[in-house]
Amino acid sequence: MSLRVPDDAIYPPEACRRQHEAGDLILSELNPHAVVDAVDDDSVPLNLLTFGSVREMCPKCQHTHLKLVLRQGSVRMAHLFCADCESCFDARYANGTPALSI
Repeated sequence: MSLRVPDDAIYPPEACRRQHEAGDLILSELNPHAVVDAVDDDSVPLNLLTFGSVREMCPKCQHTHLKLVLRQGSVRMAHLFCADCESCFDARYANGTPALSI
C-alpha cells in the first residue's frame, strides 16, 4: 500500500458525508499517515490484516465496499479502508457516537 496524502490529520467530515437513513453510518475521511505507521521505504509493502468487508461503500469511489481494519502492530486506530483508492475512513452514527470503538 503506497500512501501519498497531504499531512492534514483529518479531512472535513462534510466532504465525505453522504445521504443516510436511520442506522447508516456517517463516514469521515482520515489521513492514512495519522492512522497507520508506514515504513520509511516506499518499496516495502505494508501488510495489514483486514477483517472482512462492511456494507458501506467508499464515498470517493462509490463502487467498492469498505474493509474493516482493527488496531494491530502498525495500525493506530480502527478504521474502514478502501482497497481501490487506498482511502481511510472513520465511522460514526448519526448521533455522533463512534461506530468502531470497542
